[in-house]
Amino acid sequence: MKIEHLEERTNDYKASIKKVVEKKTLWNDTVKPLLLKTLKTIVSKYEIGWKVQELSWIHNNEAVNITFDSFPKDLIDCTNRIPSYQFLYGGTLVFSQTYSGDINIFVIFPQVNSISSEDNSIDFGMLSPANISEKIINEKVDEFLKEMINWELPNKRSKVGYSH
Repeated sequence: MKIEHLEERTNDYKASIKKVVEKKTLWNDTVKPLLLKTLKTIVSKYEIGWKVQELSWIHNNEAVNITFDSFPKDLIDCTNRIPSYQFLYGGTLVFSQTYSGDINIFVIFPQVNSISSEDNSIDFGMLSPANISEKIINEKVDEFLKEMINWELPNKRSKVGYSH
């Protein structure tokens, strides 16, 4: 192989870096503000004990999430009937920017001592920042709520709350 053959690869490499920069710019300028606005609107409209967080992780990776932080106010009376009831914090829907600039969407379930950490999350997929819209965000929140309902009320004996 002659050194001239490397020109195509070096051009491809430069183009890949430009694409990552475009995705990260789109995240900063459009996607992150849209996520924050949409999720905050959901939190204020449906008061079920969740909050929105903006996270900055290792190096330049960032995330926005919606997480269950407290027990819904309108259900406090029903828990008083069962003094041993304990709300488990931490069901979370995460929109995390990856190193490549794509957005990884996943759910982290509340931590329960008897569950291994590998069973503690579900991957909702990876999207280009250009594909993130208010509609997609609402759909992912809907999927998240379905997963949390299934986590709270499992229909299989292998789910949370059952021992083998």
